[in-house]
Amino acid sequence: MNNTLPKFAALLLCAAALLPLGAEEGGVFAAASGAPELGSRAAVLMDAATGTLLYQKNPDAEIPPASLTKLVTIHLALREAAAGRAGLDETVAIPPESYAVNQPPRSSLMFLAPGQTVSLRELLLGLAVPSGNDAAVAVALRFAPSVAAFAGEMNREVRALGLVKTRFVEPSGVSELNSTTAGDFARFCREYLRLHPESLALLHSVRSFTWPPEDSRRPSEAITQSNRNRLLGVVEGVDGLKTGYIDEAGYNIALTAERRGTRLIAVILGAPATPGRGERIRDEDGTNLLNWGFAHFRTLRPLPEGPVPQRVWKGARRNVLPRYAEDLAFTAGADRGEGLYYRTEYLDPLVAPLPEGSPVGRMLIYDRLGELRSVTLLSAEAVGRGSLFRRIADSLALFFRGIFR
Repeated sequence: MNNTLPKFAALLLCAAALLPLGAEEGGVFAAASGAPELGSRAAVLMDAATGTLLYQKNPDAEIPPASLTKLVTIHLALREAAAGRAGLDETVAIPPESYAVNQPPRSSLMFLAPGQTVSLRELLLGLAVPSGNDAAVAVALRFAPSVAAFAGEMNREVRALGLVKTRFVEPSGVSELNSTTAGDFARFCREYLRLHPESLALLHSVRSFTWPPEDSRRPSEAITQSNRNRLLGVVEGVDGLKTGYIDEAGYNIALTAERRGTRLIAVILGAPATPGRGERIRDEDGTNLLNWGFAHFRTLRPLPEGPVPQRVWKGARRNVLPRYAEDLAFTAGADRGEGLYYRTEYLDPLVAPLPEGSPVGRMLIYDRLGELRSVTLLSAEAVGRGSLFRRIADSLALFFRGIFR
């Protein structure tokens, strides 16, 4: 249904285009009831599709990410593969710095050793499943002349992604000088999943990893390790991402799960650094936060008919095609979204010159309980002033239309 906005509403619409998005992308959803009490120091729950924050506890507390660092290392490798500068099945050299025996004490390991042949794909599995510090060094030295240089590229990348409180000194997470926040890392995970959706099946939901492979080892050399993420196959929908631990941070986890078309991201940092107890608290926090999030929120993806061309008066062209100002997906309460319907309202008259991106209307989204969302419509292209004849003719037409309306 199409309506015409009165002039005062048009002014409000133009002003609204300049206001913060509130609960839209990057915003914080109004608090839902019964949020769980968490034992970890910091946590964030986010709608992966919209970026809406659903829960936060100390989201800006700076805490070492531990092996969550490896997600950034994997991201850089997948970025290079996507750009054609690397291949997942290419053979990667194993320099002495990456041998398992040369890693810090108490390291988690893939167990790289002299004389082995390894592909980039296997190294990424060694990072994602057993969380190998040796694999992190091998990947870093595949893409940079030194571990320090690779860490520099990690820092440039997270700055480019807008993460202002995240920094790295090495690619495995073993150093307490690496730092992030729950808010920063949730935003990184969202971008990671957007860029590398295949990584969930390729890497993060793989349950176990054996190294070296059967065709390059003696039977006594085989080491099979389970995925460090103990919530895989236990909590509904969990298919990633990564755990981490160092003494200075405690137990960390970055989780993602999908249920009924909604994907959530949970980042939990700083569960107590007590073996057994800390892991239990971390996993309970992750489980409770995801279950609460899915019980109270859902992602809605409206599918209205597209905007129709609108008349432009006094312009070099007679019509302009509107576009939506933002992605139509949004976060709603779990009880909303049944039977969506839409109403479109356009500003009238639209008079040239009309710059590209000018507000031209709005689409209202409703369900059976009432209005859910308003999405601004913008001009998809600029319309310049028409000829003198066009401007005079349209001025007369508008004058008489105003009289007889």
